[in-house]
Amino acid sequence: MISSIRGEVLHVGLDHAVVEVSGFGLQVTATPQTLAELRPGQETRLQTSFVPRQDDAPLLFGFADVGEREIFTTLLGISGVGPRLALAVLSVHVPAEVRQAIADSDTAAFTKVPGIGKKTAQRILLELAGKLVIDQPAAEPATTVPSRLEETGAQVQEALSSLGWTEKDARSAVERVLRDEPELADAEVAVVLRHTLRMLGSTPAGIGR
Repeated sequence: MISSIRGEVLHVGLDHAVVEVSGFGLQVTATPQTLAELRPGQETRLQTSFVPRQDDAPLLFGFADVGEREIFTTLLGISGVGPRLALAVLSVHVPAEVRQAIADSDTAAFTKVPGIGKKTAQRILLELAGKLVIDQPAAEPATTVPSRLEETGAQVQEALSSLGWTEKDARSAVERVLRDEPELADAEVAVVLRHTLRMLGSTPAGIGR
């Protein structure tokens, strides 16, 4: 199976492009949207689907991304839907719209596609129900936002350290003050610092003695 190709675009037609790969010019059938992004003389990379045919030459279909190819290959699994019709769906709707139409059982969305009538649209919805689900955005990693109390405590500890107290003594003193005087939870840093200094004494142990 040819799942992707990369090479120089030699020609862009109305419904296909020719891409040179290792010296061979491969004809790739694609949607108007995909073809519009190709420029002769420039390199491209396309996701592809190889479709053999009993009575004619096989066809190679190209897609801008794997999402388009997934929609295409899934549609091919439906009775009465061939590669040309599957490609027509992607010419009218982007993958997200196809998924949304299936989730909403939106027959009208598929009858907008040339060649698809109401019965075929209903068959598509019936056979694809639960197969092409809506892509869910990746959840953002949880971040820990420090509370104001934690920020105040950290600033007071830093101030005490700069005044000469050890980090251990500073942390212990701040924790004790905030525990014994809960009303300081919303107080300004200067207020908490003043209460902590009052508890510790104005001079660190070992300094000025």
